[in-house]
Amino acid sequence: MRSLFVGLTIALVPFAIPPQAQGQETEQGTADPSAFVGNWVGSLNVGTVQLRMRFEIGESGGELTASVFSLDQGNAQVPVESVTLAGATLTVTMPVAGATYEGTLSADGNSIEGSFAQMGSTLALNLERTDADETEARRPQDPVEPFPYLSEDVSYPNPDGGHTLAGTFTRPESGGPFPTVILISGSGPQDRDEALLGHRPFLVLSDHLTRRGLAVLRFDDRGVGESTGNHAVATSRDFASDVLAGVAYLMTRDDVDPGAIGLAGHSEGGLIAPMVAVESDDVAYIVLMAGPGVNGERILYAQGELIARANGASREAIAQNRELQRAMFAVLKAEPDVERAGEVLADLVRTALQEAGEEVRAQAGITEDAALEGAVAAQVQPVNTPWFRYFLTYEPAETIERVTVPVLAINGENDLQVPYEENLREIESALQRGGNTEYEIHALPGLNHLFQYSDTGSPTEYQAIEETWSVEVMELIADWILETVEG
Repeated sequence: MRSLFVGLTIALVPFAIPPQAQGQETEQGTADPSAFVGNWVGSLNVGTVQLRMRFEIGESGGELTASVFSLDQGNAQVPVESVTLAGATLTVTMPVAGATYEGTLSADGNSIEGSFAQMGSTLALNLERTDADETEARRPQDPVEPFPYLSEDVSYPNPDGGHTLAGTFTRPESGGPFPTVILISGSGPQDRDEALLGHRPFLVLSDHLTRRGLAVLRFDDRGVGESTGNHAVATSRDFASDVLAGVAYLMTRDDVDPGAIGLAGHSEGGLIAPMVAVESDDVAYIVLMAGPGVNGERILYAQGELIARANGASREAIAQNRELQRAMFAVLKAEPDVERAGEVLADLVRTALQEAGEEVRAQAGITEDAALEGAVAAQVQPVNTPWFRYFLTYEPAETIERVTVPVLAINGENDLQVPYEENLREIESALQRGGNTEYEIHALPGLNHLFQYSDTGSPTEYQAIEETWSVEVMELIADWILETVEG
């Protein structure tokens, strides 16, 4: 689930290259290009998380080349257009991501002091020379081939959207037809593994469920990976049509039990699953994993305060953020014209940041006027979209009230993004109002939004935690699904 706080939340799209070399500056003050060759790692402080960036720099024909990766965003690679060297200063341009890195080599050749600029904002990014093996995050739950089950790459159309979805279907090697679950990812462009911050939650979950005897379909969001379509203009309602297309596809497979197809949605996926369940008679059950029970506005107020508090923000900064949130949301609800809304939102954010204290301005990365405008754009662009406008006012409880199939709803008690008390309470109340008695509700101590055991639940902890999914939670999900379909 996306977060909204007065601060920089840039969407990085990461790079790649070879070995190490020693080198010093020449007599003319220009560094030997070979001095930059090697593997470099540094961290960007983007407010709620630290994002590690890896630069692999090489040399070909006397010219430098580079590949750049965001280690904590699924090791995603950022396309590089050019690498130039002026004196001891390296410049790497990444126009696809709207980004540029500029850094100066230290005298000993073991570090590069520099900055990463994107969308008009500039953040410090100092790189240290490292071995490639040292950049790999330890993820002991990632499954390793050969798998004790069948894994098949699949694709299927969504006639409503006019695009094709691609994913992976896993099932036990023998037997069948199998009870099957579709995994629905959280907000933002997600691949079939829901890769984020070095974790691949859906890869781990699908592996566990398949080993327990279930078939699983996980897929790239529209416009992501091998799926076609345009993610940027879609709303949760549109994403629900993609899940309906997946249900229709499963109904064509002989190895799928047509009476035991279910949905398991994480975060926004837990908002989408009930939509699909009330539209399709082919859905037999749903699992809501940190799914919303209240509208986006209420979630974002609670989320912003809880995350800021966990990260040590002052009461003043939290109050300033809440005030700005209210003003921005009011504009989005009242002004349907996107261009006009963008102008008003920009004025609101610009004024708020100009008047903000040093703490808030520092979190937003504001050091000069250009950085201010970048911070304004970073706050306005993500919210002035069809998705955000829909999410802000959509009432999930009204749909949950109409769900008649069995429901499992789970939340971690350390979840700061979809706080468990209010959301689980509203989910249960909606089910009761609708007369649905086939449900289980679980608040799980110590678990965060990703269902990892955590200290505070802050998103800053996600990437540092080795665990991708609590095994107990995966067992709870598998047990409940099997008991439900075997009924």
